[in-house]
Amino acid sequence: MKRISILVPKGAVLGSIEGPRLVFTEVNALLKRMGKQPLFEVQLVGLAVETPVCGGMYTISTATLTADITKTDLVVIPALDGDLGQALEVNKEFIPWIISQYKQGAEVASLCLGAFLLASTGLIKGRQCTTHWAAVADFRRMFPDVELVENKLITDEHGIYSSGGAFSYLNLVLYLIEKYAGREMAVLCAKVFQIDIERVSQSAFIVFQGQKEHGDDLVKKAQTYIEDNYQEKITIDQLADMLALGRRNLERRFKKATANSVVEYIQRVKIEAAKNSLESSRENVNEVMYNVGYTDPKAFRVTFKRITGLSPMQYRSKYNRAKVEV
Repeated sequence: MKRISILVPKGAVLGSIEGPRLVFTEVNALLKRMGKQPLFEVQLVGLAVETPVCGGMYTISTATLTADITKTDLVVIPALDGDLGQALEVNKEFIPWIISQYKQGAEVASLCLGAFLLASTGLIKGRQCTTHWAAVADFRRMFPDVELVENKLITDEHGIYSSGGAFSYLNLVLYLIEKYAGREMAVLCAKVFQIDIERVSQSAFIVFQGQKEHGDDLVKKAQTYIEDNYQEKITIDQLADMLALGRRNLERRFKKATANSVVEYIQRVKIEAAKNSLESSRENVNEVMYNVGYTDPKAFRVTFKRITGLSPMQYRSKYNRAKVEV
């Protein structure tokens, strides 16, 4: 019997508590129908008997407290809500308990913005982690010693797991079910809950908004120039001359401030503009390509797919508001 402890932090997202509970307990129900023994003992675990979540809109009763549990097999950290600094402060009492459970052999899984509480434990220093794409700047600022892989849907390293944004936590739950109960059960749960089990990336969902939450004004000037002139061919030397910086110095400062190289940033700005056109216009792929400053169709398609996980035509088919034919 696998003991699964789903934490109930103050201010958590209700769905990321109830969702995993529902799917894990459904495994037990499916096994029972097959004449087999249940596999999971699922419990909600809090710091208090009653915990307000979703900005106080709901209250979850937790019969089990962290103080009552000496050992578990899997700790699930749901998504936090609201101001993340405040959320970490009011839930800091979970941290020593999570660390203690991991040291005793428990695995730990964070869902979406639960990655912030996971990272606060120090257990993923130097390791990979993913979270919601909209929170990557805050995560990098608060936890620079963690290797954030924002494009990944799931990370799995040394018994610690993380999932991407929002409802992608369901993919991590399926991943864990496959690990604990086998592929057949994971596929069955995917069918019961209608979850796309083959998703491995959240790249297609990322909206690139630039990374300007830093204090380097010269880098911000370069970013603004790139964003205002993405249709043109922009070179690093051109930017360096404009800012009166050496090329190496610009590249070093740009990477430090934005977590992207200059070339990566230019590509992401161009591809974001291309995505917007593919979503809203009737221009064909080549027209979109030229409008964002690409002249080589192969280079455009390769870069587009590397950043979004989809080809331009696949992206248009999936997201165009008018569902135009290409």
